Amino acid sequence: MSEPVVEPVVEPVVEPAAEVTPEATAPADPVAALTRERDEYKELALRVRADFDNYQKRAARDRDQERKFASGPLAADLLPALDNLDRFLENVKEETPLTKVVATVRGQMLDALKRHGINLIATDGQPFDPHLHMAILQEPSADHPAGTVLATLEAGYTHHDRVLRAAKVKVSSGPPTG
Repeated sequence: MSEPVVEPVVEPVVEPAAEVTPEATAPADPVAALTRERDEYKELALRVRADFDNYQKRAARDRDQERKFASGPLAADLLPALDNLDRFLENVKEETPLTKVVATVRGQMLDALKRHGINLIATDGQPFDPHLHMAILQEPSADHPAGTVLATLEAGYTHHDRVLRAAKVKVSSGPPTG
């Protein structure tokens, strides 16, 4: 039997740490060090100023957007009342003083909404646009090509460039087949 080979353990050599003295950390040229430090602070100040300017612009843009669309929730709450006025006017067969008053109130409401950037979405005879219209019914039509809005079931409204409520419409499926 042979004896196992034992390798000697080698310990790393540790050198003594260099003593830190004020002379060792002091820069060779104090004016250059102060100039470099000044330039660093100047660059930092410029970056902070640019960040703050960007923040102010972003906050102003957000504030303007918020003001622009602030009337949206109120308008959305008023639309069912406007729909009821429309239904009343559609179902009355003859013109009476009451229908004239209701039509005037409806017109005043539409004018007030328009002053705040809320407008009716054009529907009848228009091409179907899924961003503006919600197809509820589809019907064959010999007079209209496929994808044309035939009738408005519920008016839709935009608020500036956003859809407040899509118009519910009946759409042509093209000429009848048969």
